[in-house]
Amino acid sequence: MKLGPTPQNTWDVTPAEVSLIRPVLLPRPAPIPAKPQNIVLDVARSGLVVVDMQNDFCTKGGWFSEKGADVSAPHRIVPALQELLPAFRAAGAPIFWVNWGNRPDNADLPPSVLHAGKPHGTGPGYGDMLPSGSGPVLVRGSQGAALIADLQTDPADVFIHKTRFDGFIDNEFDSVLRNRNISTLLFAGINTDRCVFATLMHASFLGYDCILIEDACATPSPEYCTDAVTFLVRLLYGFTVTAGDVIAALKETNNASN
Repeated sequence: MKLGPTPQNTWDVTPAEVSLIRPVLLPRPAPIPAKPQNIVLDVARSGLVVVDMQNDFCTKGGWFSEKGADVSAPHRIVPALQELLPAFRAAGAPIFWVNWGNRPDNADLPPSVLHAGKPHGTGPGYGDMLPSGSGPVLVRGSQGAALIADLQTDPADVFIHKTRFDGFIDNEFDSVLRNRNISTLLFAGINTDRCVFATLMHASFLGYDCILIEDACATPSPEYCTDAVTFLVRLLYGFTVTAGDVIAALKETNNASN
């Protein structure tokens, strides 16, 4: 019988013998224009990471909106995501939703993170009820932690909960990726200079190939923050691409394999 967490990571097991030979994934090359150099993506080993497209960050009446933040920024990337998601699914490449989801009692959050959410010690922070009564801030399973209605999920999508700006800390994300034999990650979502960048950097430190989809990321921060992130990604951590070029490459590869 096949024994393993995913089709990409299995043993063949019989009463007499265990084969440790994993299935061989044939490369599915997809050339994409990129900076600082063009790249050839292996679709068979790639996944899309979408960070924090959640009500508390993105919608009116959510946490950021209640704090006076501009929540129009995330909605500027919704059209790009609405095209990227079906393109990845059609190509057979997995989608990983990396969303903030803390415990109701905040037992998984250190003071430094609580301070970032409530820097002056007043007003609603992580786990607190909003004045609107819409729910506790970013508590796992709450309305605020749910994905925005404009983005459609699929049963094959993978959901990862995080409690830091870095999506790899104190969770199973790295194990999930390795069990699927994923080596390349394409990043989208919010905020470019916060959770997206922190997660991308850690992915790079862990040895993943990192690609930032520039026009599928957003932030309400000043423009120079985005400029700094794209500069650093190209200099140190990986590559930057556009959503249109990724979609075109995935379609081309999908057509070639059919």
